[in-house]
This record gives sequence, structure tokens and C-alpha cells, in this order.
Amino acid sequence: MSQPLPSGFLWGNSTSSMQTEGGWNEGGKGQSVYDIRTATNNSSDWHVAIDGYHRYDEDIGLMANQGMNCYRFQISWSRVCPTGDGDFNEEGIRFYDDLINKLLSRNITPMICLYHFDMPLALAEKYNGFIDRHVVDAFVRFGKEMINRFADKVPYWITFNEQNLYSMSTAFEKSGYLKGSQSDAELYQISHHVMVAHARIANYLHAHTHAKIGGMLAYQEVYPATSQPRDILYARRIDEFLNRNLLDVFVHGHYSSEVLTFLKNHNIDLDITEDDQKSFSQLYSDFIAFSYYRSLQISSDYVPIGVIPNRYLEFGAGQVPGLPVNEWGWNIDPTGFRNILTKTYNQYHLPMFPIENGIGIRETYTGKIISDDYRIDYYRQHIQALKAAVYEDGVKVLGYLVWGLIDIPSSSGNMDKRYGMVYVNRTNHDLKDLKRIPKKSYGWFKQVIASNGAQLD
Repeated sequence: MSQPLPSGFLWGNSTSSMQTEGGWNEGGKGQSVYDIRTATNNSSDWHVAIDGYHRYDEDIGLMANQGMNCYRFQISWSRVCPTGDGDFNEEGIRFYDDLINKLLSRNITPMICLYHFDMPLALAEKYNGFIDRHVVDAFVRFGKEMINRFADKVPYWITFNEQNLYSMSTAFEKSGYLKGSQSDAELYQISHHVMVAHARIANYLHAHTHAKIGGMLAYQEVYPATSQPRDILYARRIDEFLNRNLLDVFVHGHYSSEVLTFLKNHNIDLDITEDDQKSFSQLYSDFIAFSYYRSLQISSDYVPIGVIPNRYLEFGAGQVPGLPVNEWGWNIDPTGFRNILTKTYNQYHLPMFPIENGIGIRETYTGKIISDDYRIDYYRQHIQALKAAVYEDGVKVLGYLVWGLIDIPSSSGNMDKRYGMVYVNRTNHDLKDLKRIPKKSYGWFKQVIASNGAQLD
């Protein structure tokens, strides 16, 4: 399909603060839970990342040269508010103000994410993260301040990166929870507190600005491993409990009736207050954002009886037979990408915005350009699937943001798992010179952007 995407389509890149910035003890920044994590055999620490704190001019230049017109980045909570609930740090705020101004000067639309797993250490240690309502209030205070500072220049916002991860066991690691039994009830309370924080911030933004905001999910297409009814049931329940339950709040202001009935039947207290219900009743979304990397299959045979649907994938997930995989076992499934775009749009009728998509590969720079045809092929297939969703299925899509433009440590801190179209000269344990070196895919994607998605060869 050689047809270009609609006029105004956003082409860009997504990052998080802890995976890019470094500068962990500079500019008045407070510590986050990531700053105290040490390197392992297969991961780096988080003190430098790719030194974006000092090199953002160079990195914006790489975006602009490629033709990108959108950049989704995260504001580090502990950089602008060192303790999470104390005084704001004007030096940290000036850093993001300068970043935003330089993006705008290069015709790159900024998009802000407020939280990407890096809880201020002080709040994690004192309150155990989002399990405590005080942290919800502190986050809302932080979010409102950032909206007051930047919403006149930043048209797109999300609160939580991949918010459905707080509906899985990953909630404990991502939410600043440092101690406890990690019970099912605590998982649901964290998930609900995070949703309350999202609703309060979204309502504030809508009441005081003209900016747009949406919820974001880590969306994986989960297929039943067989045609057995129990596998089909489990695949459907995974989608209901991990995805649609949150989408129902983002769009309609209420949780799924199936999920609420399940919680009642299992005596799980969600900790819903009247104020929470009021916030939900006012909530709406301007778009639905999501990340997509892979699909999975679920085999119910491996899931112990009594496990809540939120944890099914911990026991029964597997690779989808017949699909290619990368070294880390992640399926490459562009059809799953199209399915998610189309079924979600059909259900909720809001513009879709895929803001993370990419593939991690082990690569080494030897002085010659890295010919990452595998990455080009991955992106080509996913853009083709997106175009099919737009032109064959009628889906409204705002843009397509890759993960990523520039190599950064993976979410586990592994610099060997490289997602970028630009190589960064460092390893897990040797910073080297951090030089940025475009790969073959960088020029290919520049051509894609210039043609607005028409030229994919």
C-alpha cells in the first residue's frame, strides 16, 4: 500500500527519563528508586544512561534531521520535586522548559508522560509508593504543577506509562512498593490508586487547559493456545482484566462489570471512595495511547486453580507458534498490532495513538554502518499493518512513535538489548564516549517520514 497517511500525522520517538537522562545527582535532582539500583552481569546502573541530560541538543538534532515532528518524553518527578512531596526544584523545571523550547524551535511537537516507574525514593521508603493515598495526593500535586508550567506549550499528555502494568504483579516494582506480601488485594488497591491519580490529573488538565490527554496501556495481543474453550476463556479474561477494565474507566468512567463482580465474589476491597467515584464520573479521554511490541498465547493448563486473571500470564504465557522471535523470545506479530488498533477503536471510537513500537536486538559497532535490515523489516511490517487499520478498517490514528530513535538501556537496564536507529557507543559496564552513530534504519525511516508513510521500500 503506497498511500500516504493523513495530513498532520505525527511521526516520532518515545523515551523515559531514567533510560535517557543520567545526571542522577545533578541540578538539584532527588533520588528515585532507580538511582540506588546497582549494575549486574547483564545490566548497567542508572547513573548515566545515555547522558541525555547533557546531550539533549544533539539528540534533538538527530530527531529534526530525520524529520520527526513529535517527541514523547517523561518528566522525572524527583528531578523537579526531589522528595516527591516537598519544594519544587526550579533548576530541574528549567531543564524541561529548555528541552520543550528547543523541540518547538525545530518543529517537533512535545508530548509529556508524568510517570515511567521511577518513584521518588523518599516516597517509596516512607509510604511504600502508590499503595498509600498520600503518594496519590503527592503525584496529583506534581502533575498539576507540571500542567501549570507547560500545558500552554505541550498539546499531548499521558499520566502513567503502560498503566495496565499496575494491574499485574509488575505493579509492585513499578509503583514504589518496597515491602509487603504483594497480595491480590494490594495489587488491586495499587491499580485503583493509580487510576484515581490519572483521573484527577486528567480532569484538572481538561478544566484548565486546551491540551489533550489519554490513558496508555502496554497492549499485547494474547491468543488462546488451542481452540479448547478454557484457553479461549482465559485469553478473553486477560483482555478484560488487564485492558478493557482500564479502557472502560478512561472512556466511560467506570470499571468493567465483570471485574467488579469478580472482586465482590472474592472479597477483594478496591478502596473506592465517594470522591473517587466523582472523579471517575468527570473523566474522559481525548485519545487512547498504547505500546505494542509482541503477542503471546495463553495455555490454561499451566495456570493453577484459584489464580486471579491478572496473574494468568505469569503461569500460562508462551510464544505463538510460527511467528519469528528475537533473542529474548519476543514474537514479531504485525497482525496483532492491527487487531489491537481496530478492535479498540471499534469498541471505544477514540483516536488511537501507538506511542511505543520497536524491536530489541544485540548489536556491535565495528566502525562500519550497522545494517539493521531486521529493524527496517520490523517497522515496515508494522507501518503496513497500521495503514491497513486506517484504510481498510477505518481506524483514526494520530501518529506512530517508535521505541526508539537512539539506543538506551532496556527497561531491565540491559544496554545489549538495543532498540535504536542510532547506535550509542557504550556497553553495560563501559561508558566509552557515548557517541551517537546512525544505523541504516535511520536513513530508511527518514524516507518514510518524508513520504508520510507512502515510501516503505
